[in-house]
Amino acid sequence: MSGADNQQERLGSAEAANWFLAGFIEGEGCLSVGIKAHPTCRSRFYVDPGFYLYQHESGRKILELAASTFGSGHIYSKSGSPKVLVYEVSSTIALCETVVPFFERYIVPFSCKGQTFERFREIVEMMIRKEHLQPQGLARIVRLAYEMNPAGKGKARSRPLEEVLARILRGHTSDTLFESEDMVQSSWRHGG
Repeated sequence: MSGADNQQERLGSAEAANWFLAGFIEGEGCLSVGIKAHPTCRSRFYVDPGFYLYQHESGRKILELAASTFGSGHIYSKSGSPKVLVYEVSSTIALCETVVPFFERYIVPFSCKGQTFERFREIVEMMIRKEHLQPQGLARIVRLAYEMNPAGKGKARSRPLEEVLARILRGHTSDTLFESEDMVQSSWRHGG
């Protein structure tokens, strides 16, 4: 085989691996935006976006394929379930530069969870622009995170949206009523 043939075969193989990985992510992946309490943060909360893939330890090669494809993240045992492995990308830059474009090309066009992805992407882009460092920007991100899973599937959030917004916006807005939104875990999870 000539060098051009080998290169074309490798490119075809990489593209096939990307499509395989996309299908796996659709079923076993999770885009999540955690809203976490922290006593040293000015607003007492911070935002923690991430991409997660889960697999039994026997399927570690799939998680290694994801790590190789995205060029970042790490693999670890799930807390409380040591035979379940988790691949995680939590760097906002890596999410923006590798995970979001992969989703746009390989997953979103064929997924029923496009709205969840759009909210996730908007949150990541807002964080890249450092909007989460201002109370109004952080409040917008929190609202988007609470809207990520409008069908109510997934783990429920531990705090009502109004409580989080009130703390973030304390001293920055008038006493307005905050709109009630679903209090669900914001995630793109397991085909749901």
